Amino acid sequence: MSRTAELIIDGKSYKLPIIEGSEGEVAIEIGNLLEEVKVITLDPGYKNTGATKSAITFLDGDHGILRYRGYPIEQLAEKSSFIEVAYLLIFGELPTQPQLDKFTHDIKTHTLVHEDTKKILDGFPSTSHPMGVLASLFCSQTAFYPESLDPNRSAEGVYLSIVRSLAKMPTFAAWSYKNAVGHPVNYPDNSIDYCSRFLKMMFALPAEDYNVDPVVANALDKLLILHADHEQNCSTSTVRIVGSSKASIYSSISAGINALWGPLHGGANQEVIVMLENIRKDGGDTEKWINKAKDKNSGFRLMGFGHRVYKNFDPRAKIIKKAADDVLTKLGVNDPVLEIAQKLEEAALKDPYFVERRLYPNVDFYSGIIYRALGIPVDMFTVMFAIGRLPGWIAQWKEMRENKEPIGRPRQIYTGHTTRDYTSITKR
Repeated sequence: MSRTAELIIDGKSYKLPIIEGSEGEVAIEIGNLLEEVKVITLDPGYKNTGATKSAITFLDGDHGILRYRGYPIEQLAEKSSFIEVAYLLIFGELPTQPQLDKFTHDIKTHTLVHEDTKKILDGFPSTSHPMGVLASLFCSQTAFYPESLDPNRSAEGVYLSIVRSLAKMPTFAAWSYKNAVGHPVNYPDNSIDYCSRFLKMMFALPAEDYNVDPVVANALDKLLILHADHEQNCSTSTVRIVGSSKASIYSSISAGINALWGPLHGGANQEVIVMLENIRKDGGDTEKWINKAKDKNSGFRLMGFGHRVYKNFDPRAKIIKKAADDVLTKLGVNDPVLEIAQKLEEAALKDPYFVERRLYPNVDFYSGIIYRALGIPVDMFTVMFAIGRLPGWIAQWKEMRENKEPIGRPRQIYTGHTTRDYTSITKR
């Protein structure tokens, strides 16, 4: 027997169907509410609105659970690779070895970008934020691949756009960094793996024999896996709503990059480093700042601790903590800012105030530490996030397209003037 909810307006009762997800999530279907009842719901920020049904990612913030296509994030981070996880998210199942080999080969085939793209890059001053450069370069691919604009493109054509997106994103990201520091760009080295290729494009100098540290490449691979998808967040929802107009994959993902750019979304790990720098400039007394964080009247809060979704713990943080420790140990970094971070982490994990409130270090705290240790500048942190989130954006865009979802069209409650007559400027 199907379950229903009852809505009563002005004494009149309406039955609304109840939908239950595969993990027990419950939703009230209100899609026909406006047509049948002539009312809409009001939910600023869509905090309690399910805009779609999705089979990609399951997130339970109360219990610290994150799964991609049913696979626990802990298992994927330990046993899988970023490219394999990308395949899983986009196509629904883990690949066989031949499928993974083909997918990896296809990505390597498309890592180069059209040389005219460098002309676009050269048009940006070195003061340009790397995220703005990245979004522009990504969106420009609609000009180089105009066939991607066809809303009825074949499955083979869509696959080619997916592969191109994954292949070129690290190239664009590295080039956005090179533009910021005024260095000549590097071309991708397809003899090495995905993360190593990106790191080499980032840091190799002309005529330099650059070898990527496998510990560093492995840590980056784990970070990208942990960021690959996170349900219907701001940037993912942006990708879906832009894509719902049948916009191309490149313009849809470019919109997601711009949404991620906002400091309330992708800038959390950047804020961690800014906070640590401020503590260092103040003398580095971590106990002083711990006490300020406990004082609700101080206006200060520790960045990178707690999470708006995970009310218990961030499952990604436990995984990336080890990677952060490995990187710091291997590189032997002597950085007072990172020493402050370690002291804050130690205090927060033991102090009853933070433990009782479950204000544990989250993935943004540890990712900021890793990026700092690798010498990646703060403005590039969100770009790194975008590289990791790309498979999720692609998967969400593809799912929305295959489900033939309608164009996104939120409603509003109008609060402006009622009808009034125009008066000439001389009478105002």
